[in-house]
This record gives sequence, C-alpha cells and structure tokens, in this order.
Amino acid sequence: MSLEFRIAATFTAALARLAAPEQKAAKTTAFDLQMDPAAPGLKFHRIDRSRDPHFWSVRVNSDIRIIVHKTDASFLLAYVGHHDDSYAWAERRRIEAHPRTGAIQIVEVRERVEEFVSASAPAIPPTAAPELPLPKPLVIPFRALSDDDLLGVGVPSDWVADVRKASEDAFLAMAEHLPAEAAEALLEYVGTGRLPKPAPTTEADPFAHPDALRRFRVVENQEALALALDAPWERWAVFLHPAQQGVVDRSYNGPARTSGSAGTGKTVVALHRAARLAQEAADGRVLLTTFSQPLAKALARKLAVLVGDTSPVLRRVTVLPYRSVADELYQLAFGRRAVVASDEQVEDAVLKAAEGVGAKGFTTRFLLSEWRHVVDAWQIADVEAYARVPRLGRKNRMSAGQRERLWPVFAAVRASLAKRGLATWPDIFGRAAAYYATRETKPFTHIVVDEAQDLGVAELRFLAAIAPAASDALFFAGDLGQRIFQQPFSWKELGVDVRGRSSTLTVNYRTSHQIRQAADRLLPSAVRDVDGNADDRNRTVSVFNGPAPTIQQFDTEAKETAGVAAWIAQARADGILSSEIGVFVRSRVQLQRARAAVEGAGLPWVELSEQDQEVTGSVLIGTMHLAKGLEFKAAAVIACDDGILPLQERLEAVADETELDDVYETERQLFYVACTRARERLLISATRPISEFIQDIASTREE
Repeated sequence: MSLEFRIAATFTAALARLAAPEQKAAKTTAFDLQMDPAAPGLKFHRIDRSRDPHFWSVRVNSDIRIIVHKTDASFLLAYVGHHDDSYAWAERRRIEAHPRTGAIQIVEVRERVEEFVSASAPAIPPTAAPELPLPKPLVIPFRALSDDDLLGVGVPSDWVADVRKASEDAFLAMAEHLPAEAAEALLEYVGTGRLPKPAPTTEADPFAHPDALRRFRVVENQEALALALDAPWERWAVFLHPAQQGVVDRSYNGPARTSGSAGTGKTVVALHRAARLAQEAADGRVLLTTFSQPLAKALARKLAVLVGDTSPVLRRVTVLPYRSVADELYQLAFGRRAVVASDEQVEDAVLKAAEGVGAKGFTTRFLLSEWRHVVDAWQIADVEAYARVPRLGRKNRMSAGQRERLWPVFAAVRASLAKRGLATWPDIFGRAAAYYATRETKPFTHIVVDEAQDLGVAELRFLAAIAPAASDALFFAGDLGQRIFQQPFSWKELGVDVRGRSSTLTVNYRTSHQIRQAADRLLPSAVRDVDGNADDRNRTVSVFNGPAPTIQQFDTEAKETAGVAAWIAQARADGILSSEIGVFVRSRVQLQRARAAVEGAGLPWVELSEQDQEVTGSVLIGTMHLAKGLEFKAAAVIACDDGILPLQERLEAVADETELDDVYETERQLFYVACTRARERLLISATRPISEFIQDIASTREE
C-alpha cells in the first residue's frame, strides 16, 4: 500500500517564520521526502520524549529539523524549525483522531503546558498614564457547558476540565493550545452565546473529516507540494472559516449585507460569495468591486489563489474598483470617455460662479462643502430637487429662501464644467446609472461589494442600476467603524434596503487579541447607520494572542526614523518577510519619513499607489487611505504627530460644527483602519507633541 503524503498547516506556518536560506533548505528536504521517504541520504531520528511514537525528526542542516509523523498509511510534514524548537514542539504534542468527532487533530499534551498567561494591555507612555479602573468581575464563560458539549466541538478529553473552569482571559491564552476547530467554536460561543453544532460525518478516515481537511492536505506531486510551500500566507488569506460559511451559502431575496469589525473576514466572505455565484451559473457575470485599485488588485490575486489560476470561474468574475467600472460602462453607453474635473478645477468653478451670481453671506468653504456633499453627491438637477434633498450630517438646515438664493451658484458651476467638457465622478456615476436603469439586460448578474461602508450616494445608485432586480443580485460587505470617505445617508431611501438581510461576523481571525483590543478603544462599542442597522463591536473576539502594540514617541524625526528602522529590522530578523511588513502615514507629505525608516532597516520598499505594481520582496509603504482592506503580519503606523492626525488642513476646511465632528470621526476611523492592518505586530510612533488619538489607544478602560 502506498503512503499518503500530507502536509499540515502547522508546517507551512512554521516554514514561513524561518529565514529565506533556511526556508530554501527545508523545502529541498521536503521535496526529497516526498520523492522517497526511505532514501538512504535522509537522516531520521525518533523523538524519544514524545508521547506519540510516530514523531520523527529529519535533518535539514546542522540546525534545522523537520518533524514528520509517519505511520504505515501516512507520511505527514508536521513542523519545521531550529533543532531545540522542533524537538520541543514534538515532545509537547500528539496526533490522534478525536474520540467524539472522529477528526484527526494535533493535540498539545496537557501536562506539558505549564501555565497560561493572560493578555497584557499595550504599553502606555509614561507621560500619559491614566488612572486604572476597578477590576472586572471574573467571568467563567463555559461553566454551564457539559462534557458532551465540549467534546462535541472537538475539545480533547484531557482539556475538558481546564476549559470549563477557565475565565475569559485565561481561555484566550489557552485557545492557542487547543485544536483550532475547538478554539473557534468556543470563541464563537463567547461572542454569540451559541455553541455551533458540527455536522455529522460518515467519514471513516479521520483525515477526511471536514475539520481535518482544513488543517491537513494530501500533496500528490512536486508541483502540488511547491504550491503548498510557496504561498502559505496567500492561502491563509482566503481561508473560509465555519462561522463565515453560512453567509457565503445563504440565498437572499433582495440586497444583503454582512458587517463586522476589522479582521472578522468580510473580504474573505465577499471572495467566496463571488466565486460561488460564478461557479453556480455558467452564463453568470459577477462583479467583485471595491473603492480602490490596490484593493481590487489584492482581491483579484486572492480570487486566483482561491479558485486556481486556470479556473473558468475567473472568466466570469470582473474585479475592478467601481470608478473603473463606471468609466468602462460610460464609454459603452455614450461612445466616449468622460474627462474628470480635478479638485482645483471644481474649486475654481465654484469661486467664479459665486462671484458671477453675487452670492452674499456664504463663505467659499461652505459653498465648496455644499457642492461636494449635497448638490454634486445627490446629482441635484434643479431648485425643486435642492429643496427636497435630505441634509443628513449638516448642521446648517437652510431655509427654502436660502436654497433659492444659492441654487444659481450651483447651476452656474454645473454649466461651467459642462462647457469645458468636464464631469465629476458623481456625474459619471449618475449618467451611467440613468442609462442602464432603463435597460432590461444588465451588465452583471451579481454584484459583490467589499468595503461597502464607503459607498457614496452616486456609487450606490449606479451599482443598483447595473444589477438585475433578482435574488442574490446585490451583496455588500463592510464595517461602519471603518467609514473614512463618505458622509452618512439612507440606503433605504435609494431603494437598497438590507434590513432583515444583514448578518454580523464576530470572530476575528486576522488580528491578535492585543491589537484588536487596543484599536477598538478608538471607536464606540456600537456604530449605527442612518437606517438603524447597528454594528456591535463588544461581541467581537480574536482567536489568537500576540505581543501588545508598541507605542513610541520621540523628540525628533531622526530619532523616530532610527526607532522605526530598528523595529522593522527586528521583525525581519524574526522571520517576517519584507512583503509582509507595511508602513503607513497619514498623507503623502509624510511618505519620506516612511522611506527613511525602511531604508534605515536596510530593506527595499515599494510605494502603494493606484497604479499597477509588484510588491514582492519589498516593504510596502503608503498612506492610511490606500492601506484600507490590506493586511500584513507586521504594520507600523508612524508620524502620528499632533497636527498630522487628525490632519489640521481638514479641520480648517470644514464648513460647520457638525462637519467638524464628522472630520474628527473619520480621522479617528482612518487611524483605526491603519492599526488593524496588522495581524501579529503593531508599532505606533510619533514625534512630540503626539496625536490625541494615541492617548486614546494607549489608555486602559473597562472593556
């Protein structure tokens, strides 16, 4: 009988932590093992102190060892690392079929795990140490669960008693020692109060159980093994967890939305839903869209990883930012490309229109704000429509008489731009929407939108117009707490009503507990939209621990550069690849500080932009806005000085107090977005005086 050659997720994760030369050597040995595990040149050594007699060590070089688990029927690559680390890993684990679920598991031996360390809070600058709150009462979340409940979700028998008596903090430390399917189920119980019931399986092979298929894979040839070893990070980034599966598979009889805080898998759900819709309809035309070109490119790469480079599904899914979609459809509809007016051209048109009409009593700042947020955003065509338009988020309610006095200014702005052959993006979206709204055949059968919280009025109308009025035609994924571009408005009034078809993801698979907990201090515990839909962040839990965020403040930019460079160099020395590190600043003015820090670490960098680019092998630097939707093992958010965050020029450009509140809110949410790009490590740095937001993220408060 031939051996099944398998690879465990623990192996690819450990491989990614090794330095590049060590990875290359380990891969070479892995290929040799696959070709002939009994080859005489391979040096095996049994792990004598392991409770599992099937663990063996294979020598890669003088220091690196691969841990394999071999039986008469299976040969499994389980782990790889430095000599002592590899042996310690094997001595603390056993691989066995769970007595209740039947799934094969990698189980830590309970007696070898001596203690659990509770998560710590981020470092607090000594100059801003707050008063500590009273300790919270101890919560024992699993006290009421029976042995059958715990065994039913995959908790190993020797861990049942520890899980039942663990506090929330103790369990978070414990979770990383449990089989992943058990930890995820219990974390879902903490977040929702519901313990998921695994579907029964008739699989006799413990490796064929659905939970096992998520952790172990058979690799039949060298090409499959090379793919598994070369892209562990990309595969993880598109992995669908059980808590997300129901949202992907569900059918909706109208527009639907899934929400959740950063890291809960909204983008993964959007990817899998787009792939499922394209797979189910051979003649389907699926649009997967978002707000920026870098994020659209990332979505396209992940979709290719998910379905395979040669899959016919890729031909049925268009992945573009919605401005590019509007640009292409506008050309198809009208036979020409629209010429987009720059911000400077729009401002010039507003100034000249105000002078020409002789508008008195209104500042230029107010007129620009009213044009951008009301007249142009809603594509107001006449004074009657201007009188009816909702003014959500605007302090100045304006009387009918004031609107009549102002309308000639905005009519003149529109006429001036049209005379010069210029259009704004709301113009383009609006004209394209009007054209396709009357067409029976739509450009797409299904539309899936990622980062949907930043859709504006014109964009939402456009997307609704290019999709049919059918089940599953419109699906949105987003987080109200990450809104950084648009002012709030009612989706329901535009005919896109997601009430009753909304779901919330509560388990954070991407961001460590420490990073998520610190970043959540920037936002209220619940965020509600205009239509009454609420995102409750209190229910979110992370599935793994990590180091507390590092918060540093410096006297000079030169000292900050040295400090950030040292942090980046340490991350790289610890095995994090350059392409898994991101450095972000508030605006392009601060990009030089990011470049200097990366160069100080002796590493190459690539600047994130709207243009096509390759980032392999380089640290990625960019502004916080373009970081949205991306993810990194380590992220540094730097130059968070007072006056830069929140950005002073934005504060000075507001037209009224309510708009000032919105600027503060979106600047805070932008900082949240940047911080939550980090999976395992986060650095926040600034020169004194530092941003007030750093004081918020560093303070301790009762969670």
